[in-house]
Amino acid sequence: MLRDVLEFLACPHCGAGLDLDGHAVFCPNGHSYDVARHGYVNLLGGDASTATADTAAMVAAREAFFGVEHFAPLVRAVADEAWRVAPGEASGCVIDLGAGPGRYLSAVLERLPGSVGLALDLSKYALRRAARRHPLIGAAVCDVWRPLPVRTDVAALVLDVFAPRNGAEIRRVLRRDGALLAVTPTTDHLRELVSALGLLTVGEDKPDRVRRQLAPHLTLVRETPVTFTMTLTAADVHALVAMGPSAWHVDPDHLDRRVRALSEPVTVTAAVTLAEYRPVPRRQSLVAPTDDARSR
Repeated sequence: MLRDVLEFLACPHCGAGLDLDGHAVFCPNGHSYDVARHGYVNLLGGDASTATADTAAMVAAREAFFGVEHFAPLVRAVADEAWRVAPGEASGCVIDLGAGPGRYLSAVLERLPGSVGLALDLSKYALRRAARRHPLIGAAVCDVWRPLPVRTDVAALVLDVFAPRNGAEIRRVLRRDGALLAVTPTTDHLRELVSALGLLTVGEDKPDRVRRQLAPHLTLVRETPVTFTMTLTAADVHALVAMGPSAWHVDPDHLDRRVRALSEPVTVTAAVTLAEYRPVPRRQSLVAPTDDARSR
């Protein structure tokens, strides 16, 4: 619930702490933000754009795909790694950047008794789901490329699963003993569908780019490959494409024709890297992200 994470949030305008009064949160300087009936609060700056946020259709597709457990091995891997990094008896705030509907965050909270979760995303449609996914999740709309509406040094763990990575802000909100768990696709991810359906590709240099953009602020400690196969129906394939970045680039009619040409069931590879990063001592880290940090 939002009340459980309020102590970790900060006013996006002045950085002051926030309090809850009925259906609004407010700071001592008079800034106020409405709490939606779905349970999330919008802490996005007035001049910010939501043009790149996941649409209602994309969120619905993600819920449909996750609902049949195709990504269950990855969800388990993230939760297991979170438990390894922050043992079950530890308590604290777990922040999920680009949280979507909150599936990964919910699984992590189940492994970390005593922790609370803060789901941050640009999409109000995603946060409608995340805010109700787990009783210890609070949700806030924000742009992860801007200063996060989060206090400094409060997060025991930050999750970043297929999401943008603003190294400077991740470092700022992490506790000294905290960790970032980042999931990025490899060139083998969904390889059976990339050429068949004309999907976006993952560059060979992506792992190096991710490490470089985080290096001024976070140190890579460990990388774990996570690879598994999925057996998908045509409907599953549609949902998989519709929930990800390729949804912005693939013509729906073109996609329909290509999916119909596939032989069911379709065996598809999921291949990602699950990486643990630790914060660089603050005096060594940079204040702002580099230009390359805006590469996804």
